[in-house]
Amino acid sequence: MPTLQSPSRTRKALIADDEYQSRKLIEKMLSLYFPMLITPHEAENIKEAMEVIDSVHPDLIFLDIQMNGEVGFELLDKITGSNFELIFVTAHNEFAVRAFKYNALGYLMKPIDPGDFQSAVATALHKINQGRQTSREQINSFEQQWKAKDKFPDKIIIPATEGYHIVPLNQILYCQSKSNYTEFYLLDKSKLISSHTMGQYEDLLHEHNFFRVHRSFMINLDFIKMYRKGDGGTVVMNDGKEIEVSRSNKEELLKLFRR
Repeated sequence: MPTLQSPSRTRKALIADDEYQSRKLIEKMLSLYFPMLITPHEAENIKEAMEVIDSVHPDLIFLDIQMNGEVGFELLDKITGSNFELIFVTAHNEFAVRAFKYNALGYLMKPIDPGDFQSAVATALHKINQGRQTSREQINSFEQQWKAKDKFPDKIIIPATEGYHIVPLNQILYCQSKSNYTEFYLLDKSKLISSHTMGQYEDLLHEHNFFRVHRSFMINLDFIKMYRKGDGGTVVMNDGKEIEVSRSNKEELLKLFRR
């Protein structure tokens, strides 16, 4: 079964994104999860990206789709004779089908899920190290082995005005929707404000024992202290916060208690 090994040389990556914070986040995640394996280079538009590709010849490209009025696909259409692996990183899900026509190994949605990020990069490195002759069956086998070794810490990326926070999911008590923002309340009694809506987090958090009890609140089920009966009822969290449960979500919540 394939394993991820250090390459004979450091691999080079291009991060093409018009958002400074997004570029720095990817760079930070590469440093955190793949230290000594990848050297990142940056570009904030197609012209700069072309210059980096011509001079550095990256093995891996992280490509945003919308960059200052330009479209990342334009960069790919201009490249000839280059040999690299491709991972899209974008806030736009409507381009997924077109993206994979360019043989992308990943299509990561912002805010970036660390597990998805590691899976895509690990697959890219494995393919690069195998001389890009690895079959899809080998890649799938490798991904399963990587997951089985608990290489995927349960963390979430929270974009904020000052940068990005990488927060373990088991430190989040609950989230509250505030218009176009989301407030995260943590075990240490601190609060983080994300510049993304709760809807952008819901699918990801639902897989990690979170439940949306109300349109304005999503809670970590591990930190419910009690449920109070009522029309919809309320849940009392470990920090004493009492949160209303909507009538439409009451039965589904109570089913979780009966398991």
